[in-house]
Amino acid sequence: MRNAPGEQSSEIDVITIGRSSVDLYGQQIGSRLEDIASFAKSVGGCPANIAIGTARLGLRSALLTRVGDEQMGRFIREQLQREGVLVQGVVTDKERLTALVLLAVEAEGVSPMIFYRTDCADMALCEDDVDEEFIASARAIVVTGTHFSRPNSDAAQRKAIRAAKAAGRKVVFDIDYRPNLWGLAGHAAGFERYVKSERVSQQLKSVLPDCDLIVGTEEEIMIASGADDVLGALKAIRSVSLATIVLKRGSMGCIVYDGEISDDLEEGIVGRGFPIEVYNVLGAGDAFMSGFLRGWLGGESLETAATWANACGAFAVSRLLCSPEYPTWEELQFFLRNGSPHRALRKDETINHIHWATTRRREIPTLMAFAVDHRVQLEDMAKAAGAGPERISAFKVLAVKAAARVADGREGYGMLIDEKHGRDALFEFARHPFSWLGRPVELPGSRPLRFESSQDIGSQLIEWPVTHCIKCLSFYHPGDPAELKAEQQQKLGALYDASRKVGRELLVEIIAGKHGTLADDTIARALEEIYALGIKPDWWKLEPQASPDVWRRIGAVIENNDPHCRGVVLLGLEAPEEELAKAFAAAADAPIVKGFAVGRTLFADAAQKWFAGKISDVEAVADMAERFQRLTSAWLAARGLETA
Repeated sequence: MRNAPGEQSSEIDVITIGRSSVDLYGQQIGSRLEDIASFAKSVGGCPANIAIGTARLGLRSALLTRVGDEQMGRFIREQLQREGVLVQGVVTDKERLTALVLLAVEAEGVSPMIFYRTDCADMALCEDDVDEEFIASARAIVVTGTHFSRPNSDAAQRKAIRAAKAAGRKVVFDIDYRPNLWGLAGHAAGFERYVKSERVSQQLKSVLPDCDLIVGTEEEIMIASGADDVLGALKAIRSVSLATIVLKRGSMGCIVYDGEISDDLEEGIVGRGFPIEVYNVLGAGDAFMSGFLRGWLGGESLETAATWANACGAFAVSRLLCSPEYPTWEELQFFLRNGSPHRALRKDETINHIHWATTRRREIPTLMAFAVDHRVQLEDMAKAAGAGPERISAFKVLAVKAAARVADGREGYGMLIDEKHGRDALFEFARHPFSWLGRPVELPGSRPLRFESSQDIGSQLIEWPVTHCIKCLSFYHPGDPAELKAEQQQKLGALYDASRKVGRELLVEIIAGKHGTLADDTIARALEEIYALGIKPDWWKLEPQASPDVWRRIGAVIENNDPHCRGVVLLGLEAPEEELAKAFAAAADAPIVKGFAVGRTLFADAAQKWFAGKISDVEAVADMAERFQRLTSAWLAARGLETA
């Protein structure tokens, strides 16, 4: 075994070399590429996919490639970093654009694609980009077939091979044959998997003697050997290489050959297979390789490595995208232990939740949020002061500036901002490096719950940036009448489904005390009822509780139902700072409580004075910043954390 996710080692496990692109996947399944109307963006390219896939499985991986000096190149670099892939080998090419690929799922096993790779950045990889010390720092390198198709990238990979062998490292060859990228098919034939070519075979055959592991499909094994049948190809490879050979056979799994090749093609090491619905075959081989490397480099048996590879491939073919869909270590282990009642893994809610929770964009262990998503309250304040509603927008911008002054670029600070009056505030927020943003969707004060802009909530959410978290307040009490409770639950369920469909995090705020008494078990019961519906928010926002015992009950409910929950933030309800400090202390020993999201305690006084013209912009910002600073200091002190 190697590192579990989150653990670090000074040694790199694997460096993958070659393609890195931005994949644009058509979101209309069963459609011709000509008819696709919208696309989902992800990192693509065999080596980039493998780097991400192995990182998700706990290996310390790195990528050696080039990306353009533009937004798509930065997207690749940033996504690699989010996935835990080391990027010191990612070279920025200031002359060339990042490669793009357009793809569609037209039918089972049919995925037309167009490569936009004319003079692209990754194919300009050259020997100067290969640092021999960097290569020697890894236990293994993965070279890929496409990068042997051009002299400069061929030379780069061969230099890497020499450096790896000189340092006693392993060389892995993913044949990764795309005829289109060797100039053997037209632009419309990106999905073509095999075109016989003596030129390609001669080029790839020269790589085989230096390899410790060779992986390919039946077609790839044939092109790498020059043979016209699979058995002949395996024997031809064995005649020049002692490498372990892995033959990928699609839905039939794989066979591993670790010695002499017999006349029986089936006489090899076979891993456990996983019957699965084939939804999209693109990227499945890279997921397969990720799983195999996790076992092979971890010292597992070849049978185990093959089993893990087959399982990872099963995940990939059952989902739409490439690297974003690859399993994490926890997800893979859950599947291996429990299987799935679904042939289409994308329909397995339990596995999907593990996938979602273990691939979030960033960790947020502490969250101190300035809430300025209030609409009705600020409308009332403005009206009372004789100010027009347009002034609310300007005030919210000041609140963002106050919060940013306190945050000062540090981790753990965030805001709640609405769209009704906060559009300019959202733009101001984007200018600062906050950790988190929540946006409300509820109609203020609604009970039963209603959404503010549209009851078709999914159509609204798709327009949000992927980093914005949905926030929904529900006045929910476990003692509510059954009819009211059912209506509220239905609304929350629809929101949860929409949040997962569009890939946005969800915070559910529960206020029970406004419409019923708060006993020690009230909030725990409310959460238990919501979890029973299959709703698993990323965050909860809850009223302060009177004692550590109440928090233990709440924490137990969350842990039992969703150990992946990010946690609870405390709401303020316009409580004085002193009361909130006491609430922080009561929650000090509750690990599930991660912070707070407080509003009127921070802005009410400044808002009333500012709307009335009694203080300036500068004074309003200073007042709110001072209050936010005191509250964050109180929170950090209650947790024994360092205060600024």
